[in-house]
Amino acid sequence: MEPLAKLFGSAARLKLLRLFLFNQDTVYTLDEVVARTKIAKPAARRELAVLLAAGIIQKKTGGSATFRVNPKFEHLAALDAFIRASTSVRSNDILAALKRAGNLKLVVLSGLFTATEESQADLLVVGDTLNTRALANAVRSLEAELGREIRYAAFPTTDFRYRMGVYDRLLRDIFDYSHRILLDKIGVN
Repeated sequence: MEPLAKLFGSAARLKLLRLFLFNQDTVYTLDEVVARTKIAKPAARRELAVLLAAGIIQKKTGGSATFRVNPKFEHLAALDAFIRASTSVRSNDILAALKRAGNLKLVVLSGLFTATEESQADLLVVGDTLNTRALANAVRSLEAELGREIRYAAFPTTDFRYRMGVYDRLLRDIFDYSHRILLDKIGVN
């Protein structure tokens, strides 16, 4: 269990905090919370009750209940700043999650991972025989840990080389701004 999960009482509570703090304008149903955080429904109910009692989130009933962050929570700005500053996923964890998608040649982090708002993608994956379903599942598991949606692009090696040769706008957005290369078997740098 990561240190923040111990501090906040459970990994599920930390995932919920990240989800609500990183998406303050979004309203979620219980099913959406469960899908986005990948925690069991009973655990989600229990942790939502704790966050409701603390005043961090609000519940709106009528039809199906919805939850959102409480903008009037006294310590919202401080909690948000703390969670944002302390939230990261280790490079090894990202690579381990992505390796199930196929033979990786290049993995680049940008946007969300480097605090670059201009980037159109947060993650670039290049590889041969990439399984798009496995890649999507890996990205969803990373999203559950981070509490944020990850914009990603994936290309076969030949397509990537062609796009680099014609100065593709998406790739320029990634490589011209702040980025981190986690894996490079192509020789980009």
